[in-house]
Amino acid sequence: MNLLTAEQRARMLANGRANAERMADDGDTHDFWPVVKLFTPDGACTWLLSELDPDDEDIAFGLCDLGMGCPELGSVRLSEIAALRGRLGLPVERDLHFKPTKSLTAYAAEANEHGRISA
Repeated sequence: MNLLTAEQRARMLANGRANAERMADDGDTHDFWPVVKLFTPDGACTWLLSELDPDDEDIAFGLCDLGMGCPELGSVRLSEIAALRGRLGLPVERDLHFKPTKSLTAYAAEANEHGRISA
């Protein structure tokens, strides 16, 4: 399974371009809703991703939870996520049923309160 569909990749690139433009204009960024949720089916890792770097489409931005109790907003390489395997050797999967209900920073605040992404 591909980590991103063509539609998700296009939306995340558009978000990345929009934030790059905003950063260049006024130094601020838009708080997008997550576009995709990735997870390890046999582990505790979860990623809620909202953007792709327009200069390097392998770099995504989002909320990253490696299952150690300290989820954080940041950038991650999709190629590194794709190479990960959980305890049973299963690859990272895309949550086909994920429907975001709030912004990325709202998910981050909730995750920091609970010590994990609970979406």
